[in-house]
Amino acid sequence: MEEYSEECLLTFLKKQDQLFDEPVAETLPEAEAFLEDCMAVVTDSLDGVRGYFEENGVDVEGMSDEELEEASEVFPLPDGRYLIVEG
Repeated sequence: MEEYSEECLLTFLKKQDQLFDEPVAETLPEAEAFLEDCMAVVTDSLDGVRGYFEENGVDVEGMSDEELEEASEVFPLPDGRYLIVEG
């Protein structure tokens, strides 16, 4: 099971509207439970994001790093890592 930092949870709470029409969590415990339920992943780099998508059958071959970072499932974290949430 993935461990989600407070920074990760706060980022998801703040930016969840980029992926969902309505809030799916309002508190840190709700955010953590939601991320655990959908098996969200934290990667150290955009290469990790690209690798994750490729492993899961998503065609990202023609996507630039900018396009990848702007994907609705990708949440850049303040520390340079990335949270990937599949809605």
